[in-house]
Amino acid sequence: MRFDAARRAWRRFARGRDDGLLRLLILVLFTLHAGAAGAEVWGYLDENGASHFATHKLDERYELFFKGGSSLDPAAPDTTQDDARAALARSPLYQRVRNDPKARRFASLIEQHAKAQGLDGALVKAMIAVESAFEPDAVSVKGALGLMQVLPETGARYGLVDDFRGTVVQKLLDPAINVRVGARYLHDLLALFANDVTLALAAYNAGEQSVRQYGNRVPPYPETREYVELVQQFHALYRPPPLPAPKPARPALVLPAKRPLHSSPP
Repeated sequence: MRFDAARRAWRRFARGRDDGLLRLLILVLFTLHAGAAGAEVWGYLDENGASHFATHKLDERYELFFKGGSSLDPAAPDTTQDDARAALARSPLYQRVRNDPKARRFASLIEQHAKAQGLDGALVKAMIAVESAFEPDAVSVKGALGLMQVLPETGARYGLVDDFRGTVVQKLLDPAINVRVGARYLHDLLALFANDVTLALAAYNAGEQSVRQYGNRVPPYPETREYVELVQQFHALYRPPPLPAPKPARPALVLPAKRPLHSSPP
């Protein structure tokens, strides 16, 4: 699947609102994944609401918004990435995107079909954010359609046909049908690649054969690598925070059994 439709939708959304923080987060996410996966992104909003960002702190106005990483990085994740993610989660920037009304509009639909396919709802939501920016009528230059940017041939593969109710294209612009087909396709890709989310995402973007062609690895296509990393980053943003670790149970105090009382012999 292609995500050029999402790029256009995010940019239209950013230009059409006065929410400078939301514009900055969108810029942060796309800038982060257009470059090195582990790059830092710094930014600030000026008095006119214009957003400014850079890969390092240029002056005292700049704040660290994110220090990225993904499963494509060769190095193991460290605590600094977790700290940066936690700081972002506490920011108004993150909260505004997390509570975006377009995302809320389809929340129950996403959860319904994710649950039906045994999928993580946050992962499906992240894919939709990247694929279409929650625009149900998004159409890519390659002909991918709807929220999950499903190609007509993929729809046909899962039983959609032209009939009196509409064409396959028309049906894929129905959010319920689109998410149902997209979620089922993702489920099948996960089964095909032994529940490897990274490979399933790569196959969703570039096709199953491309992943197999490169020895069950992410193909070296810049768009596919960017797509996988970006979905993983949105997945981290949408995933519920982990529950606090349970407090260790206090050891139970075991008292010795009472000895029976014996009367003395007469």
